[in-house]
Amino acid sequence: MEQLDGPGVAPALPVNRLSGIQYSGTRSTRQGADDSGMITGMSSSSGVPVTAGDLLTLDELDRFRRTSTLRGASLVLHAWATIAGAIALYVLRPSPWTLGLAVVVIGARQLGLVVLMHETAHWLLFPAMRANTLVGTWFCAAPLGEDLRAYRRRHHLHHRLTQRPDDPDLLLSAALPLSRGRLVRALLADLTGVTAARRVLGWRPGPDGLAAAWRRARAPLIANTVLATGFAAVGGWSLYLLAWVLPWATWYQLVTRLRDIAEHGLVPGPEDPLRSARSIGAGRLARAFVAPYGVNHHLEHHLLVFVPCWKLGQVHEMLLAKGYGDRIERSRGYLQVLDVASRGPRRARG
Repeated sequence: MEQLDGPGVAPALPVNRLSGIQYSGTRSTRQGADDSGMITGMSSSSGVPVTAGDLLTLDELDRFRRTSTLRGASLVLHAWATIAGAIALYVLRPSPWTLGLAVVVIGARQLGLVVLMHETAHWLLFPAMRANTLVGTWFCAAPLGEDLRAYRRRHHLHHRLTQRPDDPDLLLSAALPLSRGRLVRALLADLTGVTAARRVLGWRPGPDGLAAAWRRARAPLIANTVLATGFAAVGGWSLYLLAWVLPWATWYQLVTRLRDIAEHGLVPGPEDPLRSARSIGAGRLARAFVAPYGVNHHLEHHLLVFVPCWKLGQVHEMLLAKGYGDRIERSRGYLQVLDVASRGPRRARG
């Protein structure tokens, strides 16, 4: 099976997707500050890698790194309220059309919950560390079969080793470029549930044994039992399968694959932090159905790992305003990313 036969995120019961936590590992070479407060030492036009201190003034650093309990809670509530709204629409007006819409909306918000889990792995969703772990576990990770603590323990490796041979996320896009036919077949496998079935049937306990696997599975089992009970109370047990498992088995697999391809697929390499990940343009529809909660700004996240997801769009605008637009790796949108994935990196720049 190809490395890209399925997204690198867990099925509803345990298999983890590995992604990053710390700053990308490029050593800071700060050499002082100019009159404006910008910490200098790298040139934006020299082709030399830059660090966070080269991009931000001290005031900007203070502003961007602030987290917010209200914003963090509102993101989690938004994800679940959107899911609830899609379910309500289907329950009140059941039809193939409302079910199809629910599958797309819920699958996109399932990815959104994984994105918010990623925020809690960085301790960025809330100022309090305990709140990040509690909310991240029970409201973001466990419903999607993820174990936040295990994810967090390994998550830093991706950022420290981005695009290097021992990067744990390297396999997510290692098979690129694919022929157009192979890419289409992989996307169809996602949409038809084949990818999800492969992941469920292919699950095996980790090298630490069954006891550790059971510990990781407990929270997902509890969360999905609660979800299934709630769905049954609203519309019967079949509603859990139609409005939670089906979106996970189809649309969620597709958008997770798009995420895996877009974030690091066919980027130049680890030498320049401005080009070791990608920033993707996303309009309203893309943000609603493909790229929730700033996940399209992955380059910005790697550059400034301490910035909450809801500020990454501001970081992108700042990079353009400061003249980094020609140096950063970016695509106009996800269709261009797919074109790059099937043709090679020569068309990667947006």
